[in-house]
This record gives sequence, structure tokens and C-alpha cells, in this order.
Amino acid sequence: GILRRMWNDTVLPNVISYSAAISACEKGGQWWQALGLLRMMRHFDSAPNVITYNAAISACAKGDHWQYALGLLGEMQSKRSLPNVISFAAAASACEKGEQWQHALGIIEATQNDKLRPDVILLSAATSACEKGGQWQHALGLLEVMRSSHVLPNVISCSAAISSCEKRGQWQQALGVFAQMRADKLFPDVISYNA
Repeated sequence: GILRRMWNDTVLPNVISYSAAISACEKGGQWWQALGLLRMMRHFDSAPNVITYNAAISACAKGDHWQYALGLLGEMQSKRSLPNVISFAAAASACEKGEQWQHALGIIEATQNDKLRPDVILLSAATSACEKGGQWQHALGLLEVMRSSHVLPNVISCSAAISSCEKRGQWQQALGVFAQMRADKLFPDVISYNA
């Protein structure tokens, strides 16, 4: 690829070129290539930055490899490259895909411990993870966290909460979320109605 050509032309790749290549791997669903580039980067003493890590975590999320995503997040926390909300959201998305609701909730806590404010993407990913794990109470709790944090829930988070309630026979709770969606002027989608 392009990094090999850079080496052949005696142009040393830098953090920007590595980050771009890792991001391309993420978009192409090539999580193993992204991790390989990250290893290569370290081998040649090029320090990954938050953008590099975020792309690699997202690649692992898309590849359904939540363990690697959490490993990279932990690595970021132990190095100079402090994670941002995007880092945590990408890791929570990986946990959601892997049905790891406990880890997704742990990511929310870690975000708050790092003095970051979780955004709707991060909280929606965690809500979806709770839905997949049948944890309707936690899903509803995350909707409350959103509201108390002045983060307006979106259709995705509300649909996940409704679905989690439906899976556990909590139809009254599901109707409550549905009513709140209308009050928040969120327009339910097919998923919301089907839940």
C-alpha cells in the first residue's frame, strides 16, 4: 500500500499518514490491518495520538472485536494519549456489538471518572448494549442519565430502551418511553413502533 511506497521512497510515515491508513482500514472493515499498522507504528517509534487510537478502536468495533477495542482504550489511558468522548463512544459501540452491557456501563463510569461529559452517541451505544443484554432497568436508567445531563435522547436510544422493556414484558415502561419520545418531539421510527 501507500505506506510501503513511502518506505521505498525513503519517506518516513508519520502519525498523520499512519492515522489516515488506519482510518481507511476502519472504513474498509479491515480491523486486523488497522491493528497491524498500529503495531508497525510503535515498532518504528511513531507515537499514536488520539485520532490514531480512535480509528483503531472503531475498526475493532466494526469487526466485532470488543476485547481489542477495550484493550486499546486501556492502553490510551495508560499512555500520553488521553481518550476523548469519541474514544469512549467507539469502545461502547464495540461493547454493544459484542453484547457486553456490563463493559458498556463501565465505559460510562470511566468517562465520568476522566471528567468527560458523555454524549448522546456514547449513551445510545450503552443503551443499545443494555437492550441486547435484556437489561431494561439499565436502559431506562441511561435515558434518565441523558436527561439529567441535559443530553436529549435520540430515536436510537429510545428505541433500544423500548425494545429492552418489550423483551422483558415491561409494556408499561415501554409505553412511558414512547410517550416521552413524543413529548421530546422525537419521531418514532419503524424500530420504535415494532418494539
